[in-house]
Amino acid sequence: DVQLVESGGGSVQVGGSLNLSCEISGFTWRTYCLGWFRQAPGKEREGVASIDRDGTTRYVDSVKGRFTISRDNAKNTLYLQLDSLETEDTALYYCAALEPGGWQYEYWGQGTQVTVS
Repeated sequence: DVQLVESGGGSVQVGGSLNLSCEISGFTWRTYCLGWFRQAPGKEREGVASIDRDGTTRYVDSVKGRFTISRDNAKNTLYLQLDSLETEDTALYYCAALEPGGWQYEYWGQGTQVTVS
């Protein structure tokens, strides 16, 4: 029913760029805070970036100035632009949605792989 489907991942060389997309359907999500997370093999899941319904964004320090999160409500899509990629960015990237007033992200996608080498 509820679907968050990531796409846009792939393999890229150091310094390259990717644009990740998260197509959202199945629930009223436009007032939700949306976020991107990532998890590398053997590592814990890490919050990367978030954007609230008013467009306020937040980033983990390691990606500030390199990644840009945005949302297009009309297209039912969340984006993450990844620039100046580093090997440390290699991970499975997930999108997620946080309900208004919620404390934890409610819905999650399956992930899209980003590999930097």
